[in-house]
Amino acid sequence: MSTRDVYIAKMKIQLDELNLKMEKLEVKAKEAKEDARDKYKEEMAKLHQQSRLAISKLDELKAATETSWEAMVAEMEKVRDAFTSSFHYFKSKF
Repeated sequence: MSTRDVYIAKMKIQLDELNLKMEKLEVKAKEAKEDARDKYKEEMAKLHQQSRLAISKLDELKAATETSWEAMVAEMEKVRDAFTSSFHYFKSKF
């Protein structure tokens, strides 16, 4: 397996784990009081958007040429870091 394949697999695992944790938070949100539930929904929508962006970037990374690979890795890591940061911020608030 090439370094590129290992990196893509590692990134996919990280995104899958974040999405799984996000799903667990959604279950918790459904159990929250009604006033908190609306805020949960709003914040979860933002997290879902970041998740979709990260998955889209991963797809772009998979298709990247050798010449654009390094730039795509940097972009992917920024998107992943933003998603991770937003998730942890959301989790700490609720």
